[in-house]
Amino acid sequence: MSKSYTQGVRVVERLSLDIAPGEFLVLLGPSGCGKSTVLRMIAGLEEPTEGEVRLDGTYANHVHPSERDMAMVFQNYALYPTMSSRANIGFPLRIEAPGRDPGPRVEATARMLGIEDLLDRFPHQLSGGERQRVAMGRAIARHPSAFLMDEPLANLDAKLRNHLRAEIARLTRDLDVTTVYVTHDQAEAMSLGDRVAVLRGGVLQQVGTPRVVYALPENVFVAAFIGTPRINLLRGVVLAPLDGAMSIGLGRQALVLPEPLSPDHRLLRVQQGREVIVGLRSEAVRLARPAQARPGEVAISGLVEHVEFQGHEVLVHLNTGSRPALVPDLEAPRPVSRPTRRRRREGRVLDRLRDRAGTLRAGPVVVLEHPGDAGSERTEPAPAEGRLPGDLIVRTTPDHALRHGMHVPLLVDLAHLFVFDHAGVRICPAPARSPDLED
Repeated sequence: MSKSYTQGVRVVERLSLDIAPGEFLVLLGPSGCGKSTVLRMIAGLEEPTEGEVRLDGTYANHVHPSERDMAMVFQNYALYPTMSSRANIGFPLRIEAPGRDPGPRVEATARMLGIEDLLDRFPHQLSGGERQRVAMGRAIARHPSAFLMDEPLANLDAKLRNHLRAEIARLTRDLDVTTVYVTHDQAEAMSLGDRVAVLRGGVLQQVGTPRVVYALPENVFVAAFIGTPRINLLRGVVLAPLDGAMSIGLGRQALVLPEPLSPDHRLLRVQQGREVIVGLRSEAVRLARPAQARPGEVAISGLVEHVEFQGHEVLVHLNTGSRPALVPDLEAPRPVSRPTRRRRREGRVLDRLRDRAGTLRAGPVVVLEHPGDAGSERTEPAPAEGRLPGDLIVRTTPDHALRHGMHVPLLVDLAHLFVFDHAGVRICPAPARSPDLED
């Protein structure tokens, strides 16, 4: 299904998703990617411009929201301020069955959520977490066929968010109700979802289990959006001489691929001389001397630029002489379109087509060229605004005594090497050879 608003702005483009009964599906993506619009189309609050919504296999585009047997939980709680918690939870039950006493179901729902002592309080007497529990109780009491949750934990502090995340997982599992959950928080998506659907610019990028989406991202955007700290993305060139070892040049250093080449690494020969994007998660690199290398590890080195002490671990920001690849959606705010007061009549169709193409693709997934690259020598690119210095982040233990300016040896585990083409599509591991991560 697709959704357009006025002036041809396309917010969702040809989204196709099958959600199994009892499944917990998370719609994940940055702000403005269309995930809340998808949720509203499922609920019937928005009508698709193209395509159809099917509920239990039945065409439902024109089914009224009240007849879809779904319950929504919003980010802003949406509680009636003049009603007690008991009345808020029971309100939809009184609407559905005016002559029936909602008390037993309200009490049962309150016990399930642990809010029995809050039933006679009003919203202004509750904390944020208590209000969200009441809002969830209002949805649960209806016994709907599906829950639709639109960033229900976004307004809560980190500790309470983690606690309610576990409660939501337990409740949906116990109730065995189909749930569609919208969030921009990848930690929520990875911990809650049976499957995660990643959206960018209204276009579905990948859908799969959290483990598969993390371990086998389809493109640079998915790889960069999922994982903390963010994956290291470095610009490289494949070097495959006929009489020497194959390697990926990373500016001042290179990743020499060990012989015999793995099937995935052999496929990189077709990229000879081409610029690619190397993806290395922080756990794929460790601080160790070349003599300590394990099979499949290759040595490089880096200069310490910054050290983040996290308590149980340390994140080390290093300068390896490489140039980072930038992901526009994550490095900078989205460009704001400027309305034009006058538009020539004969240009309207062409303008609409141009706008539609621009909104569908939302720009390139990755940017390799920096302003000023063309026609000039550039050895040290300036870091992107808001990013710490260095081009590589490595996760290590707190027992390493590291300081700014220290030169350290590194070992890269090539078993966890990602390679993307110049357009940001994953080419290593090869999509046709994706291992079965569920075994």
